Amino acid sequence: MSDLVINVENLGKRYIIGHQSNREQYSTLRDTLMFQAKGLWRKTKGLLRGEPMVDGREFEEVWALKDVDLQVRRCETVGIIGRNGAGKSTFLKILSRITEPSTGRVSIKGRVASLLEVGTGFHPELTGRENIYLNGAILGMTRVEIKRKFDEIVAFAEVEKFLDTPVKRYSSGMYVRLAFAVAAHLEPEILLVDEVLAVGDARFQKKCLGKMEDVAKEGRTVLFVSHNMGMITSLCRTAILLERGRLIKQGNCSETVLHYYCNGKSSPHSVRFNGADRRVGDHLGTLLEAWIEDCDGNRVPDIDIRSSFKIKMCYEVCRTVPRPPYPNFHFFDSRGECAFVASCNDYPDQEVKAGKYLAACHVPGHLLNNGTYFIGLALTFIHNGIHVSFYEKDALAVNINDPIDETLYGARCGYSGAIPGPVRPKLEWQIRRIS
Repeated sequence: MSDLVINVENLGKRYIIGHQSNREQYSTLRDTLMFQAKGLWRKTKGLLRGEPMVDGREFEEVWALKDVDLQVRRCETVGIIGRNGAGKSTFLKILSRITEPSTGRVSIKGRVASLLEVGTGFHPELTGRENIYLNGAILGMTRVEIKRKFDEIVAFAEVEKFLDTPVKRYSSGMYVRLAFAVAAHLEPEILLVDEVLAVGDARFQKKCLGKMEDVAKEGRTVLFVSHNMGMITSLCRTAILLERGRLIKQGNCSETVLHYYCNGKSSPHSVRFNGADRRVGDHLGTLLEAWIEDCDGNRVPDIDIRSSFKIKMCYEVCRTVPRPPYPNFHFFDSRGECAFVASCNDYPDQEVKAGKYLAACHVPGHLLNNGTYFIGLALTFIHNGIHVSFYEKDALAVNINDPIDETLYGARCGYSGAIPGPVRPKLEWQIRRIS
């Protein structure tokens, strides 16, 4: 257990919020005076008990976090995902000792650096140089340590020209570059990052991801909150999913991201329908099974962007037909937009007997963009007009991961933020001088 750096047990954070009563506008003078007296008494009791004072006549208890248990070990890079209001930022604030938990306990072994909001700890009237020393001191760095790291921080932030300018004149991008540079060079055992990289440009995002990867390789731990699943899957090996303050799933990053997208469907990269409660298909054809397969024949939830993979679908033709049915796969990105449709319509136009069939579609590497894709499965008969026996939308899901590796790709082709579009083919180019 010596490599355990964060241990969270039964963690909970409760807030009390107040609401105004809908009957307030109809209150008499007597009612108003009574409510004012009750409110004053309630606030006095709360003050004496150390409870927060909340305005409003009706009160609601809200749990931002509830019964969260988590263990993080040294060298792990953990992604924290979930929808807005799931409790991600509250969780990091508790780990940073900014917010006190209502229940449970957190044990942390090692120095923690947190980058939760852009420019946290910066004084707007001070210059960039002065804020490096101020923010470094807030994060726990000694003056000697800051001096030793000063040139590296400035070089990483790329604000040399504006180093003696008050940071109130900085753009949001300059703010986040300087804030991240100070936090990243603290050499903490644990680095907490909350979505702030969305402010930077694509080149800076890649630079920060590389820095966080270096931090992990040096034997330190990173907890990373983001809504960008491409960043999460590229940087993290493990992830946790929060939903309404509760930890829903933790484990392999790709599977956790797929669970997030698929609303809890099990094994979305491999599904069986012949044992399901409902029959998928009709009197001509039925869907039995489908899965994602890598080049070694393994069923996997995620694929390297450089590697080819196969989509396989097992279906049954229920009776002999004079012309073959056409299996087709519909690819959708995480926003629900169709990337393309792969249809098999090039095998011999001849009679097909009843029986079970296996269709395999080969998807080459360097085709799909970085991100999560959902695949719809369909079977179309054309011997008597066009007839679709089944179309199972979002039946499969796969993560396409772009590794952060400049040595393999070159400076531009490695991960550099959100590249638009559902496909990202590697095409052949010819460039020659013509004059």
